[in-house]
Amino acid sequence: MTLLVTGIGELTTHDDEEPRDGPFAVVVDGDRVAWTGRARAAPACDTAVDVGGRAVLPGWVDSHTHLVFAGDRGEEFARRVAGRPYTAGGIRTTVDATRAAPDADLAARLRRHVAEAARQGTTCLETKTGYGLTVADEARAARIAAGEVDEVTFLGAHLTPAGTTTEDYLDLVCGPMLDAVAGDVGWIDVFCEDGAFDGDAAARVLAAGAARGLGGRVHGNQLGPGPGVAVAVAAGAASVDHATHLTDADVEALAGSDTVATLLPACDLSTGQPPPPARRLVDAGATVALASNANPGSCYTTSVALGVALAVLQAGLSVPEAVRAATLGGARALRRDDVGHLRVGARADLHVLDAPTVVHLAQRPGVPLTAAVWRAGVRVPADAPLSEEVHP
Repeated sequence: MTLLVTGIGELTTHDDEEPRDGPFAVVVDGDRVAWTGRARAAPACDTAVDVGGRAVLPGWVDSHTHLVFAGDRGEEFARRVAGRPYTAGGIRTTVDATRAAPDADLAARLRRHVAEAARQGTTCLETKTGYGLTVADEARAARIAAGEVDEVTFLGAHLTPAGTTTEDYLDLVCGPMLDAVAGDVGWIDVFCEDGAFDGDAAARVLAAGAARGLGGRVHGNQLGPGPGVAVAVAAGAASVDHATHLTDADVEALAGSDTVATLLPACDLSTGQPPPPARRLVDAGATVALASNANPGSCYTTSVALGVALAVLQAGLSVPEAVRAATLGGARALRRDDVGHLRVGARADLHVLDAPTVVHLAQRPGVPLTAAVWRAGVRVPADAPLSEEVHP
């Protein structure tokens, strides 16, 4: 079955040769994009949907979330906004609650958050383990996540649990724990920060994952300058995430590598950190991604659109740059070429805005602008109708 999505007022495909004057159309064949161009030249299809002048862009690629968890950290958030600084210590609270939760509860909560993200235009989503920190709990988190999301990351090296030494825990992470999760994950991650793991420990974790065929990711440079970027680039990691506090050498290293700087501006806002150095990175030639960092403590939002708005309003990106970072940038952070764009052959992940242009994402922050979503060619239920035209 082929589907014609037509009447598109503004179309973002990330194809440098896309036409500039609309209206536009996209043809979906099964789960793939089969054609894009001006609506008047579109081929006949089995079915058609007219989006009434709305903007269409690729679905968000959220390359950084922590959604296998239980419990609530609202009290911690209240203390933080009252002036208590963020130190990442609340992770232990979530670990205790997650260990105590039944599998069914963890899976149900994960599905609820994935559906919440999809209603806001997220069509490709990564999530991590890291709230178990025992062999059995990390293994079940990986297994649960593998059944619900596109990409799963092993974050056993989130922090060292109470009652053990860092060295002993690293032996566990790089040995039995890695063995237990390897069949359900594609990535390995490490929190390289004061109070978590230093540069040598992070390099060891990445090397252990690489030996098992896993791609590398690093949480780094979130709370202050540190070795995270250097470790990630040296290891050929796909991304270094947070990247809030960067030296000139860090920016230069990222610009000269394939490691993506994944920025999490909603997290920086929530934790009282400065906005990420998005403009510096883009101007230097580094590849930038934007992600939600959805998690129960430091950033409890699944809204990638919020990150896009913050990247424009606080971090110096243009709207097209921010949209690119939240779609194609996220795909590159996951080293995928099938999502994050709408070129022919891409997975048919379409995000229809209830607006004539993507500029509204920053111009109208906080307004739910998702009108319709298709993921792999299948319509995801959306609240807004498509029966009326949208006018500038």
